[in-house]
Amino acid sequence: MRIFDNSIIRDMKTTLLAISLVLSTAMCFGQSYFKTDKDISVGAKQYDEYAPLLEGKTVAVIGNHTSMVDTVHLVDFLLDKGVNVVKVFAPEHGFRGKADAGEKVEDGKDKKTGLPIVSLYGAHKKPIIDDLSGIEVMIFDIQDVGARFYTYISTMAYAMEACAENYIEFIVLDRPNPNGFYIDGPMLDPEFKSFVGMLPIPVVHGMTVGELAQAINQEGWMETEDKVNLKVITCEGYEHKDVYVLPVKPSPNLPNQNAILLYPSLCFFEGTVISVGRGTDTPFEVFGHPNMTKGSHVFVPKPNEGSKHPKHEGVPCIGWDLTDFGGKNVQKKQKLILDYMVNAYREFPDKDNFFLENGFINKLAGTDQLQKQIRSGMKAEEIRDTWKSDLADFKQLRRKYLLYPDFE
Repeated sequence: MRIFDNSIIRDMKTTLLAISLVLSTAMCFGQSYFKTDKDISVGAKQYDEYAPLLEGKTVAVIGNHTSMVDTVHLVDFLLDKGVNVVKVFAPEHGFRGKADAGEKVEDGKDKKTGLPIVSLYGAHKKPIIDDLSGIEVMIFDIQDVGARFYTYISTMAYAMEACAENYIEFIVLDRPNPNGFYIDGPMLDPEFKSFVGMLPIPVVHGMTVGELAQAINQEGWMETEDKVNLKVITCEGYEHKDVYVLPVKPSPNLPNQNAILLYPSLCFFEGTVISVGRGTDTPFEVFGHPNMTKGSHVFVPKPNEGSKHPKHEGVPCIGWDLTDFGGKNVQKKQKLILDYMVNAYREFPDKDNFFLENGFINKLAGTDQLQKQIRSGMKAEEIRDTWKSDLADFKQLRRKYLLYPDFE
């Protein structure tokens, strides 16, 4: 644990007060930045389009707390319409979205409807034949945030594969991508394929789940030669350039738009000893470490709903606060802010122990090159230059599956 004397604490408080005064003038602009005047209607609301596909069928739903039709959960909405929903499949964080990242999610029953819930996380990521018995149509309706390592798209890919193998129709009720206004990051190297990186796409792919589903089905990204009988119900009024503020937080540690926009840039820190604020009121809006020698912000991770055992629990971390300007910076630059990671490594006093020994950074990045590049002292833009060719190829492929006007 780092020991602070009174003079250091006093200097930190003075510095933080000065910074807060400067940032308070930008707060109003920051709030208005996360705003759209457009009326965007998600796929789940287009009931007349998918109702004929459900008539007389036994239906299962892959959903969670984001699967809302206005203020009503999709499962309740469908049951009220007389749809024969017989089972619910739950992804990471569970059907009600309360579990920690990586926490085991148990099977069970939905208290409100009595429907059986099958967890698609932990050792059971892909539905098996017994799970799918008697099901004719599978509906996927989960809000994604547009990063390859956000595991809901891995859940979708596994479910599509299972449905293809068992001749079950697959319907995606599409939702906007809040990070759908840019494409960036390293492509997945198959050697580092995992549940936090299954698809051969960059870290920030600029696609909705419906667009991704089409690519998964047509590009041979499933481990089956069969294609699934796929139908995507599109959003109304959405374009990739839109600022789309999520009406419901997509997971416990992404509580607001600023965190959602920063998530693709800061998630790399999960493969290091640096905390991204899990166990605070500002997860994915701050980052730091007890032994960091520079930084204008101090935070103390403590157990909470989103993190029962956060990194550096109970220990003051010195670092940086991005709550008032981080997301705005991402929108302005339309790229990953890789400087956070590069600069943190440069300033960290114990570089040999910056990256976790388990190699998780390579799963998040989808390659071992990012770690090597940062260790070698490459600047952020020099690293980004190494992605250009792969990203150009991906952009060409991506265009074939776009369902909405692009940001370019």
